[in-house]
Order: sequence, then structure tokens, then C-alpha cells
Amino acid sequence: MKPPVDGRLSREIAGRDGLAAETRAVRSFAERFGGEPTLVVHAPGRVNLLGEHTDYNEGFVLPMALHLGAWIALRPRADDRVVLRSLDFGEEQAFELSRLHRGQGWIEYVKGTAWALQEAGASLRGWDGVVTGEVPIGAGLASSAALEVAAARAFAAAADLPWQPVTAARLAQRAENEWVGVQCGIMDQLVIAAGREGHALLIDCRHLTTRPIPLPPATVVAVLDTSTRRDLVDSTYNARRARCEEATRRCGVRSLRDLGLSELEQRAGALTDEQLRLARHVVTENARTLAAAEAMTAGDAAAMGALMDASHRSLRDDFGVSSPALDAIVAAAQQAPGCFGARMTGAGLAGCAVALVEESASAAFAAETEQAYGARSGLPATVHLSSPCGGADVKAVG
Repeated sequence: MKPPVDGRLSREIAGRDGLAAETRAVRSFAERFGGEPTLVVHAPGRVNLLGEHTDYNEGFVLPMALHLGAWIALRPRADDRVVLRSLDFGEEQAFELSRLHRGQGWIEYVKGTAWALQEAGASLRGWDGVVTGEVPIGAGLASSAALEVAAARAFAAAADLPWQPVTAARLAQRAENEWVGVQCGIMDQLVIAAGREGHALLIDCRHLTTRPIPLPPATVVAVLDTSTRRDLVDSTYNARRARCEEATRRCGVRSLRDLGLSELEQRAGALTDEQLRLARHVVTENARTLAAAEAMTAGDAAAMGALMDASHRSLRDDFGVSSPALDAIVAAAQQAPGCFGARMTGAGLAGCAVALVEESASAAFAAETEQAYGARSGLPATVHLSSPCGGADVKAVG
């Protein structure tokens, strides 16, 4: 795994006891279960550079896997029981693979993944494990998808099943859609399962094809945490998705991906004002995402930044998922040294923004963005600097 750009990220995610997440998971496993784990799984979080709310509309997205991630230290069992201790929630949960029942809390992402794998015909095996995460929950960095894909990797490794990233991503998405109840698209799970070192992934969410896209030379990605949070299950995420689906039906197309802006305008009379704004964002965001992939491939950081700025305006004004905190941190970032462009990222309403930054100015950028955001909002901010990492992996211990 490629290290962070500088020391900021590694210091921020080291945990209260000063230990890296993997080390904490391994040590806690030995304390709880006795002896060393036999396997350690890592699944990254993700930050989306461009293409927001386009994935469930069969469009295009441009995410990258993020060094912040989820870790599971585990040891297979001889039965079908899964016993999992969460360091972040300070509790232990257990379930049997042959008797899965819906409940509440973080364990549902693991149970749901097991359910989806078994529904697809996988023969699973139980395991003991300790899980910890570095991805802030509710921050728009795919903490739930990181846990789902980490669980899928753990189940595959414990049962000695082949790892198929696209298949695993589909099943992890099904777990979140049908078990947890959030109607997310495929983006998060796919980039977490199939991320590529040093590259973002241009994902076609209809065909699930991917193309690695390099960052422009001498740039880094800054994740801008507003310290505000939201819960997708309780937010308006599902409602907006339903309105997009209704707009699609009224436009008479398979998905909003199939419309250009002029075609959408021709169908405007069939839509409510809100449906038109939502659809306009999706249509223009697809175009921006494809243009961004070309700009990044050409090494044009300025063009990429302009597209990010335009995306934020569209998410704020048309899709309605920004917030005062997100607007404040984006404005602070856009005025900081070395910033090419910035936008909110994730489902919205709270959480994080993302910026493309000149690497040589990244320390000054981080310091000035944090200071300016605090002055604007009265809230603390944390800037994480990172480059793209690879997808979920597993290694043997000892």
C-alpha cells in the first residue's frame, strides 16, 4: 500500500492508543480470542472526485480508493458461527450463518453481506474476528461499503473461495440495498473492491466496466472533513433516488444516463420543477465526469478543478444536497494556496468535501483551509491528504 503523501494522515488515524489500525486489530484479537489471528483483511474507504448521484442512474463516476479503511483480524472456525468484536463501537456481536435474522446496528452490514453471498450460492464458514475502522462514519467516505467489502473479503478468505472483485461489489451492494435498506448505487463497493494504486477509476455504472485514470502530475487529493454527520438510512437519500426514477419514467428512457441536456430540455414539460432540477444535475454531471477523465489523463489539473467547482454548484443549486458547512469548507478550500478546484463529495447534507491540490502547496493548503473554515463556520475541520490506493486485500499472519 502506498503511504500517505505526508505525515498528517498517519498521525490523524493512529487511534487513541497511538497504534495503527491493523496493529490494534491484531493485538485486540489476541487479547479476546487467545493466540494470533490467521488472516488480516483491509478494505479502503473511498472519495469520489466527480460523478455524484449518477451511479444509481446508470451513469459515470470517478472515485478513488482512500487510505482510510476498515481492518478485520480473523481466524476461521470449524462451525458456522461468526463472532466479531468492534473496537470502534466497543461491543461484540455474534450470529450463525444458517440462522440469519435482521437486527440493528453496525453488525447488519456484516450479516447482510453474509446473506447476499449465501443467496448467490457461496458456502461460507464461520470465524472469530476483531474489526476497526479509520473511515469517519457518516462523512461521505463510504464507511459502510468499506465494512461490507471487508466482510466479503473475510468470508471469502475464511472459506477459501476465489476473490472476484466485481461480483463481490455487486453482492455487497445488494446487502446494503436489500438487508440494510439504503438504495445506494454500485460505486462505493466497486472502487473499494477493485481500486488501483495511484489511479482513480472511471466506472460505467450500467456495464460495470472500469478504466484507471491517473491523477495529474504533482497533485494530491485533499479530503475536507466538516465534522458534520448524517445517516443515509434516515436522510433524504432514498427519496431523491425515487424522484430520479420517476423523472426517468416520465422522460420515457431507461435511465437519465441516456439523455443529453438538449433532450432533457425537450422533455421538461413532463417533469415537475424539482424533477427537472434533479435530472439536470445527473445529465450535466455525467458530462462533467467524462470530461474530467479526459482532463486528468491529459494531466490538466486546472480543467479538472474547474469541473469540480461546477459540480459543487450543481449539487448545491440543482440537486439540493449541499449544506452551509459543506459550502463553507468548499469556499475556504477554493481560496487556499494550491487549490485547483473543490466540491462536496458523497451523498451530501453533511460530511466531507474533496479538493485537487498542488502537492508542493499541500501543507499550506491544509492549514489555511482548516483555519478559514473554522472562522466561517465556528466548527473544526480536518484535512486529510492522500493519493489513490489499491482495493481490498488479505494477508496471512505469521
